[in-house]
Amino acid sequence: MMNPLENLIIHPEMQLEGLAKGDLLSQVLAQIRLTGDRVYSCTVTDAECLELDERSAHICVLQQGQLRLKVADQPPETLSQGDVLLLPHGSEEISMTAVNGPAAVVLCRFWFDANSFQAMLFALPRLIHIQQADAAAWSDGILHFMLLEAHDTQPGGALMISRLIDLVVIRILRTWVHQGVACGWLSGLSDPRIARALKAIHETPGKQWRIDNLAEIAGMSRSNFCERFSSLVGRSPLRYQNEWRLSLAKTMLSRQDGRIGEIGFAIGYESEAAFSRAYKAFFGRSPREDNARPG
Repeated sequence: MMNPLENLIIHPEMQLEGLAKGDLLSQVLAQIRLTGDRVYSCTVTDAECLELDERSAHICVLQQGQLRLKVADQPPETLSQGDVLLLPHGSEEISMTAVNGPAAVVLCRFWFDANSFQAMLFALPRLIHIQQADAAAWSDGILHFMLLEAHDTQPGGALMISRLIDLVVIRILRTWVHQGVACGWLSGLSDPRIARALKAIHETPGKQWRIDNLAEIAGMSRSNFCERFSSLVGRSPLRYQNEWRLSLAKTMLSRQDGRIGEIGFAIGYESEAAFSRAYKAFFGRSPREDNARPG
């Protein structure tokens, strides 16, 4: 008998006791750990570029005016009043320039705890854009409250700011997933069969999964499973498994959880050399470099 979707847990090697019960998305979002330190408003003059700390994640809410958004090699788009942006990976290769007059923006700066949020962060795009029509019901009220707290010097203010940013991030992600445009394994949550396969990959990253095994877990034929998985997740099952394993290894290396060979073996590689080659091919640097960095 197959487990209902709400009973599935997608997170490697973690006990999720005490988390909110209910749908799988709620269980996933319950893994978010972040620290927010600043909420502020600013005005960007016409043709001026909005300045952001490239190393930090941000929430940007356009209160007035328009911004021209440019992301790397993608075509530019225009942000309108009330639009909300989440920049989970920082603002590198992202620019926002005021057009047709000045623009007023509210900014929230924060950092994800990569150790607790690795599974989600792995799936997030460079930015998430929620348009005013989908954000208006909740954004105006909570941002007004956040700005009040930002100017309040009473004890506990810093914690309030961080918790409020936490809530806004969860609300943005929930809206994004419910719009049906989520990418990565988050989009697989819409299909209980694919979610079962994702659960298996996430829970046992060291196992050498075969397509036939994953298709059987999903209750699908091999061909239908591969087509459905690739359509929702954006990559083949085995490629996804490899990227997931290497992302876990990156977290383990940053925490210096073990020797390089031990970490490679833990995620399913038979030798340190094979692990090092795969890691460098994916991240562009050797595991030894990340293992030497401060956690």
